[in-house]
Amino acid sequence: MYATNYHRASSVEEAGRLIAATEDGKYVAGGQTLVATMKQRLAQPSDLIDLRHIPSLKGIRVDGRDVAIGAGVTHAEVASSDLLRSVCPAICNLAAMIGDPHVRHLGTIGGSIANNDPAADYPAAMLGLGATIVTDRREIAADDFFRGLFETALENGEVITAVRFRAPEKAAYVKFANPASRFAMTGVFVSRGDGGVRVAVTGAGSNGVFRHEGMEAALSANWAPEAVSKVAVDTDDLMSDMHCSAEYRANLIRVMARRAVAAC
Repeated sequence: MYATNYHRASSVEEAGRLIAATEDGKYVAGGQTLVATMKQRLAQPSDLIDLRHIPSLKGIRVDGRDVAIGAGVTHAEVASSDLLRSVCPAICNLAAMIGDPHVRHLGTIGGSIANNDPAADYPAAMLGLGATIVTDRREIAADDFFRGLFETALENGEVITAVRFRAPEKAAYVKFANPASRFAMTGVFVSRGDGGVRVAVTGAGSNGVFRHEGMEAALSANWAPEAVSKVAVDTDDLMSDMHCSAEYRANLIRVMARRAVAAC
């Protein structure tokens, strides 16, 4: 590690003022990605602005089927929320599969979305639920928020404050996890609700999380596991790495989608 300045913000407004005054400041919530990259000297921020103690970023609220989750809510809190499970068990089950207990008790939903790791789970949930990402400046539809590997629509100094979505009639998430990291080698989130059918894929795309329109069309016509079994999956935009080839990931997308629909 190296010398850096630490600031503990007590409000979103204070966090904005603090980062505006830094040379190269970074927000930190759970720190499960940022601290690791700092240790490897892949990131060297001049200042860290800690968001963990801001009350307005906490809490899970459910009003009928309308859900709001504060950006500072941890994965463990999402996984264990009976209130959230009563309307959208899929996102609770997804949170329970993230990393290990240490990661789940420190990592936050806002941090995961802002980081947008190509193998992270929450981006698939946000796309799959048609969620809205709320910041201190605006509201951004999930379809417009995720723009590429580790790239989002967030501007410098912008803070995610919450995510909102309407709980679907049916939803499920299934992933083929790397046995060491528990990151998704391929994960698929499916949902059917007021906005129609949505199928979001993480861990497979060379440009990060994406929706699969072919599977959405197939499931709109026939909501059944077998409906996605023969859907074509283009390998041109899929990752090929030391873990598996693009062709293998294409097959995993079909298998995970089939299992997700069955899990609904």
